[in-house]
Amino acid sequence: MSAATTESPRPTRHDGEASRARLLQSGLRLFAQQGYAKTSTRELAEHAGVNVASISYYFGDKAGLYRAVFFEPLGSPQDDIARYSGADLELPQALNGFYAGFLEPLKQGDTARLCMKLHFREMLEPTGLWEEEIAHGIKPMHDALLAVLSRHFGVTQPDDELHRLAICIEALGVHMHVGHDVIHQLAPQLDDGASALDRWSERLVMYALAMIEAEMQRRGATP
Repeated sequence: MSAATTESPRPTRHDGEASRARLLQSGLRLFAQQGYAKTSTRELAEHAGVNVASISYYFGDKAGLYRAVFFEPLGSPQDDIARYSGADLELPQALNGFYAGFLEPLKQGDTARLCMKLHFREMLEPTGLWEEEIAHGIKPMHDALLAVLSRHFGVTQPDDELHRLAICIEALGVHMHVGHDVIHQLAPQLDDGASALDRWSERLVMYALAMIEAEMQRRGATP
């Protein structure tokens, strides 16, 4: 038998993409459930149905896989910021784009919940990625929302009350992730149907506009 007939075929690009995706899925589940330190490369590979060498091939090492699992599934902060930071957007449009960035990952179902669990675990068992998430994700998004509010209020520099208002607006979106299981227990009907998240988005925009109007009244301005 010739050497050409005994060699295993090289993996195709599609096979490689599938292997990487399985490692990401397995890494997300295992890291979220067990933490970084208690999850071995062998366990990750077995769960994903690939060989251990695939981890180093696609991610460099276990830390590289963890980093990809932590940052990739929920998308890029820059993409989310682009949804609401345009200077030509009216305030309701900007808020709609802002909450779309929060709610669209929830359409992925279990993935969003595992990501939230992983982020909580990272805060409790830090590897250094949470500080990076704040610096390169959370803070830029907060600053972009402050810029939207500053334009609406006609100020050049946000004051403490605008920071407070932005944090309250953000909290509505954050709670959809943090409190998802509680919401489901309290009022499961709010999750029913394909349009449930779209209805939530509409309401979050409405509630945020009400908070903005209240702050304008507090400042003595005309809403």
